[in-house]
Amino acid sequence: MKKLKVAAYCRVSTEHVDQANSLVSQRRYFSEYIRSHSDWELVGIYYDEGMSGTQTAKREGFKRMIQDAMAGNMDLILTKEVSRFARNTVDTLYYTRKLKEYKIGVIFTIDNIDTREQDGELRLTIMASIAQEESRKTSERVKWGQKRRMEQGVVFGRELLGYEVKDGKLYIIEEEARIVRAIFHKYTNEEKGTYVIARELFEEGFPSKSGLLWSNASILRILKNEKYVGDLCQKKTITPDYLTHKKKYNRGEEEKIYITDHHAPIIHRELWNRTQEALRARTFKAGEQQKHSSRYWCSGKLICGRCGRSFVSRTKKRKDGSLYKAWRCSANAGYGREKTDDLGRKAGCDNQTVSENALLSCMDFAAARVPVSWNSLKEEVLINLRKLKPAEGERMEMERLTRKREALEEKKRKAIDLFLEGMLSREDLRKQTGWYEEKIETVNRQIHTAEEKAGVVSGDFCEVCHYRELLDEMLNIPSARESIYREILEKIIIYDHNTMAVWLKCLPVGFHMKIRTSGRGENYTTKLLEIKLLRKEKKPAGL
Repeated sequence: MKKLKVAAYCRVSTEHVDQANSLVSQRRYFSEYIRSHSDWELVGIYYDEGMSGTQTAKREGFKRMIQDAMAGNMDLILTKEVSRFARNTVDTLYYTRKLKEYKIGVIFTIDNIDTREQDGELRLTIMASIAQEESRKTSERVKWGQKRRMEQGVVFGRELLGYEVKDGKLYIIEEEARIVRAIFHKYTNEEKGTYVIARELFEEGFPSKSGLLWSNASILRILKNEKYVGDLCQKKTITPDYLTHKKKYNRGEEEKIYITDHHAPIIHRELWNRTQEALRARTFKAGEQQKHSSRYWCSGKLICGRCGRSFVSRTKKRKDGSLYKAWRCSANAGYGREKTDDLGRKAGCDNQTVSENALLSCMDFAAARVPVSWNSLKEEVLINLRKLKPAEGERMEMERLTRKREALEEKKRKAIDLFLEGMLSREDLRKQTGWYEEKIETVNRQIHTAEEKAGVVSGDFCEVCHYRELLDEMLNIPSARESIYREILEKIIIYDHNTMAVWLKCLPVGFHMKIRTSGRGENYTTKLLEIKLLRKEKKPAGL
């Protein structure tokens, strides 16, 4: 008689010694249990250590078992109880049903549930719901305990530059603390920027905590960290969903815990206060500049052909009051010329600054060489306009929203049915129906807006004409010209200030250009020396 191929799954949620012993015991138990059945054949014992049961994404042993099952390597899976298999009701039902499609059963030995039996899924649903609720309660207890310990001053979190964490307390590492003091001094007293500080720390051989290169972001994190003045702020991040365990920044959802003069400071409070004021002042100034940078047509689309980093904008004010706009490789802006430190880490870039006028001239050259039949374009747009019915889109949108509302109402009814069957608690029903009612109200508002919009849309179509003349006129207006180029530009690879490759959207070719620039201000000119076509499947080095 053919033997059943049987596997087992074990899981413990922590890596503590007692849990590790439990894992060993579970594996031994299943080995003996399966071998005690003469018609069973042990094909493997899968396990996960130190993993929560509320999600399966990071449980490699579990995922490997499911893959082997789908491949036909087993007929039956054993596990001690539903909570070992998964604490998430959705995951439990999804995987047991998926296995059932492949004629693979799951036996939960302690819970006495066999998914091959007729009432197996019903009993499994009940036990999975209980396991999920227990997981929720455990999460709440852990959060409550952590919050009480935070209020007592116990430190949670990773170590940071200048401090080490021992038994929930912060202790200064003097060798690293001097780097922190240098950063605050350079920024506040010497009024240096974060890019400059990052470059100087690299050149002076100061290592970062992570061992990676210094960046302006890492410098800013240090300047804003209250721990360096001796204070402690906790619950900066929260875990709103106990099932996914995904963290997010606490933006007022929960109260933060702030303790003043909690531990020995590295930075005097007077310097800390001046630093925070400087940060606010520079942030405000950067915000004002950002209003203008939003008009930059090539932001994020300029790539260094030497190191692959992006180019950043640089604006200078001339003596006559006019502005000079240029772009510079971010690696060069942060670290200067290319260099290598004693650890073999490379930083910086030798690429040169490129004038924005030169970039615009290259875009002019590329756009002028795009083959466009303006009469054909006009006819195509007119045909599509005549086909379009203004109210059709609104009608389809209202139908979609109506279906969405009906689906939400159906889910609300099902939640009530689950409560009546004893599958949901009164509190869970209240939360669930409240969530559905909120979503339904949102959809109702969207339907009302769509109905109003449909009533407004009317009128005849306007004649579309003079495309080329209109475009030519727009290209003479700087803001309109840059808006058009922002839409059609894919990227520009900059090899040096005289050589670049322009790639436009929806074109199978790029334009490799060599230029020569001369003059300043109103006398600035760009001359095209050479232009070649590049095919996308054969991009030059550095793309």
